Amino acid sequence: MGIKQASLSKPAFGRSIKRVSRSLFASVLVIALAGCASSMTRVETWEGEPEAASQAATLKAPGDIKVTQVNGRNMSNFLMDDLALDYALLPGENEVVFTHKTIWAKSGVVENGESKVHVYLSEPQVVRFNAEQDEVYRFRFPEPKSRAEAEQMAETFMATVVTEDGQAVADSKSWTPQQASDRTPIPASRAEGSADDSALDRLKAVWATATEDEKKAFLRWAFE
Repeated sequence: MGIKQASLSKPAFGRSIKRVSRSLFASVLVIALAGCASSMTRVETWEGEPEAASQAATLKAPGDIKVTQVNGRNMSNFLMDDLALDYALLPGENEVVFTHKTIWAKSGVVENGESKVHVYLSEPQVVRFNAEQDEVYRFRFPEPKSRAEAEQMAETFMATVVTEDGQAVADSKSWTPQQASDRTPIPASRAEGSADDSALDRLKAVWATATEDEKKAFLRWAFE
């Protein structure tokens, strides 16, 4: 009895290879970025290797606080939003810019294409304080108990930075873009993407500047 040999047409074979390649690329990218984020216990907020780095303080930010700048230096965006992160701060005066976001599910019927949640995002806030070496700080702010409270709080949000034992260090206030006293500037070669950057670094840099629609479109393409 003859054995029939399965065969694929060239177009079908090409599409299969393309799907496998995209899936493999997407899986590697997601694992690499997720692994990078999960293994990073603290985000360094300086450039280079300053001597005081070994005595850095730590600022703990919960998932609903997004730190966007520290001392004028932009903080990296991560593949997943709402990550609780620790930020390493050099001893001395620090300026931290951040926003607060809460998400509430919609109770009524949601039309096709309409978001299923209400998102309330505060205006940018800034807090300036003197970080002591090896000290641990965190944000303290009221938690909204209802959607109405969350909506109101987004307009008047303010947080306090406190020490581990709850001692208040500084209150935040509204922030508007202005020239910051950047203690740890990013060299132009790094900001523009140098030849020494790895492919993952460049992908992360592009991801950080992409819009939400562009991110969704990329993920749809990667997992097709």
